[in-house]
Amino acid sequence: MFILGISALYHDSAAALIKDGEIIAAAQEERFTRKKHDLSVPINAIAYCLKEAGIDVGQLDAVAFYDNPILTMERFLDNLVFAAKTDDTDDLMKFSYDSIFGTKLWIHKELEQALGGLGKLGKLLVAEHHISHAASAFYPSPFEDAAVITMDGVGEWATTTIGYGNKEDLKILRQINYPHSIGLLYSAFTYFCGFKVNSGDYKLMGLAPYGKPVYYDLIKERLINIKPDGSYRLNLEYFDYQYGRAMTNEKFAELFGGERRYPESAITKREMDMAASAQKVVEEVLILTAKTAKEITRSKNLVMAGGVALNCVANGKLLKEKIFDNIWIQPAAGDAGGALGCAFYAYYQYYGKKRVIGISDSQKGSYLGPAFSDEEIVKFLSQNEYPYEKFESAEMFYQKISALLQDEKVIGLCQGRMEYGPRALGNRSILGNPRSESMQSQINLKIKYRESFRPFAPSVLKETVLDYFELDGESPYMLFCANVQEHLRKEFSLDSLLDASNMDMLPVVNQARSEIPAVTHVDYSARIQTVDEERNPEYYRILRQLQKDTGYAVIINTSFNVRGEPIVCTPEDAYRCFMRTGMDVLVLNHMILYKEQQPEFVEWEDWRKSYELD
Repeated sequence: MFILGISALYHDSAAALIKDGEIIAAAQEERFTRKKHDLSVPINAIAYCLKEAGIDVGQLDAVAFYDNPILTMERFLDNLVFAAKTDDTDDLMKFSYDSIFGTKLWIHKELEQALGGLGKLGKLLVAEHHISHAASAFYPSPFEDAAVITMDGVGEWATTTIGYGNKEDLKILRQINYPHSIGLLYSAFTYFCGFKVNSGDYKLMGLAPYGKPVYYDLIKERLINIKPDGSYRLNLEYFDYQYGRAMTNEKFAELFGGERRYPESAITKREMDMAASAQKVVEEVLILTAKTAKEITRSKNLVMAGGVALNCVANGKLLKEKIFDNIWIQPAAGDAGGALGCAFYAYYQYYGKKRVIGISDSQKGSYLGPAFSDEEIVKFLSQNEYPYEKFESAEMFYQKISALLQDEKVIGLCQGRMEYGPRALGNRSILGNPRSESMQSQINLKIKYRESFRPFAPSVLKETVLDYFELDGESPYMLFCANVQEHLRKEFSLDSLLDASNMDMLPVVNQARSEIPAVTHVDYSARIQTVDEERNPEYYRILRQLQKDTGYAVIINTSFNVRGEPIVCTPEDAYRCFMRTGMDVLVLNHMILYKEQQPEFVEWEDWRKSYELD
């Protein structure tokens, strides 16, 4: 039985295909269109999924959608009545009318026309937004039963839910509704600090350790009332998102001492402290909600999804609380993952199929996107006359990669199936030497073209993670933060380098804080990916070789893209990104390309104009 799940028309559109409960393929539309967070109907992602399975639309047993547009319309109309009480509906109408009435209500027609049919059922199955999130987290997890937490900006009405999954059964037990949203509160601070909502929330998380939570009490006093069970209400006087305008208003600005930071301008101590304060509030809400979920469900397991579940710092704090014995988070926790969730929900709830639980999760490492054979890559390179080195011996190949990393070369790695979700996990990654003191700022400024303060994640062999990090367990999807082990740390004082009179973060970034400085944030934390041979044997062997040669089984892993660009998908995408940046080496499967050997790369237009900054 084939079921196609689709998410679209909000942000991060995607498609996912399951067969008899097994994930066959999943990918975001942005990877094909090269438009970051593409919200359009995911025609290319759907085509890829069908091709991967070797089927056509007529062979689909069902097509499912991850959101109920009728409930979304209900929220819009209710919001319109609320705004009308203030005689202020113009912005809301402009913001929502076309998207609600122009496309979303008719999504079944849009998909039927785009696909040429809706499979054997001839109709579109619809799941509610947060049940799609919940299903994406529970059904691929390795747990027979689990508490389920979903948190995001908003989906139809829901913003935060607690649920429970047991075998095939999955139910939402408690729910917080719009306009009260912890996700939108965090996005309000993202916006006010000069970053882009949705795509810039992780920047706020990365900025937080530079500041102190001096606004924490003020936020709890004026903006949010948090109850002991984790439920909350926002003071809407300080926000404008409910009117379809900016996230915050003048009253919010007055509360924090002036207008929002202008995007791309200098970051001040205020923004650092606001980031630290907002982060602390999110962590508090998540931990209290988890305690309540434990009390309600009595399960020893927790699964999570929704955009807030991508906050790996909060996840790391939750893990340390030991409220649950086990935690599993959907790698594509945002809206893209809803495509997988609604497909699973249709399979288990609509068709009543029985669930088979394995020892490990069924997410397949989240390597669910397109792969390219050696033959396809050689054809691409030969047709374009791009010189490369091919290694017939796998051992020599791994030794060469290790030597290049030791020589502090920056490597773009494109191999195997592309990752599903926002994290690169070793198949579409940029790699670097974590022991280099300058590598973090070098990759940020010369290759990623992004802010110097943003930290990089370490990939580490699963069996050696405790040698480097205070993480007792695995983190295969880069969704937990933990501190670097104390014996690896170096004495470091953030306050002595950064104060109100000096906000230059580059000296801070370039000062070694541990024996692996390029992956150690200013608070000694790191967003960790544990690598095991079962999920990714190729990436595992690179780390094993590096360990053999240097004694360190750690590597910098950041996504293979530049700022504003989606993660690369094809060898052509990878080559283009390689040549546009200060990257030294490109690896396509087992073929290595060196920058100095490549022909002159000419583009008629400035490629930076192709991407909207995130």
